Amino acid sequence: MRGWRIGVVLALLLFGFPQAPAVAAPRVNLAAVPISRMDLPWWRRRFEDKQAELRRGPVDLVWYGDSIIQDFEHHGPPAWQDFAPIWKRFYGGRHAVNLGFVGDSTANLIWRIDHGEASGISPKVAVVLIGANNFGLPHWPASQTVPGIEEVVRLLRNHLPHTAIVLLSVLPSERSAWVSENTTLTNAALAKRYAGSKVVHYVDVTDIFMKGGKLDRKLFLDRFFSPPEPLLHPTPAAQAMICAAIEPMIAKLMGDRNRVALR
Repeated sequence: MRGWRIGVVLALLLFGFPQAPAVAAPRVNLAAVPISRMDLPWWRRRFEDKQAELRRGPVDLVWYGDSIIQDFEHHGPPAWQDFAPIWKRFYGGRHAVNLGFVGDSTANLIWRIDHGEASGISPKVAVVLIGANNFGLPHWPASQTVPGIEEVVRLLRNHLPHTAIVLLSVLPSERSAWVSENTTLTNAALAKRYAGSKVVHYVDVTDIFMKGGKLDRKLFLDRFFSPPEPLLHPTPAAQAMICAAIEPMIAKLMGDRNRVALR
């Protein structure tokens, strides 16, 4: 027995000790963690301006999102860029704040929420439209984007416990087959995740943009750019269609009159 032990020791000295199996570090889902864009001067200015707007109050309705939401602030002409009347029609007098930022992903919105965009306020309703930019430069698939959107919702629930959340589907686009596939997967997962929720009201608005099973090109303003860009951003008319589709829910949650019915 003693000779066997000496042999084992000699073998270990000659050939090395066995290595413990490597343990892979857990992979961080960047779509679900806070990422700042404060290094961009225009983004920093907008963030600071919006912080000041929130502090002026009162705040009863908030839209959280990306360029699709920021578009509400654009005035025409041209007519395809005249969104401000849509905002005024549906949200004027409702103490509403537009927190849309061009180019933002779920990670950037998470950072904004962590840094004050849901602090010191208690709106009746928060509308969320985010996720399209996850499929752009970051190239985060549905498997990462869905947890990112869920983290946005979780943070809003924590910061705004008395606020109803209206979560919109990621809008369809014409960027690539990969983007379309992951948009569909994301929306299906969100529908399942929030089915039956009494606090998070998920609304799939995809059908607004479809005609005969294909994207209705006239509902996107990207075709007016020079040169034209892949379809992604709704025209003012299409934006109004989204607002009209969710207006009965918004009015009910806010306890006021339906703006569509008033026309």
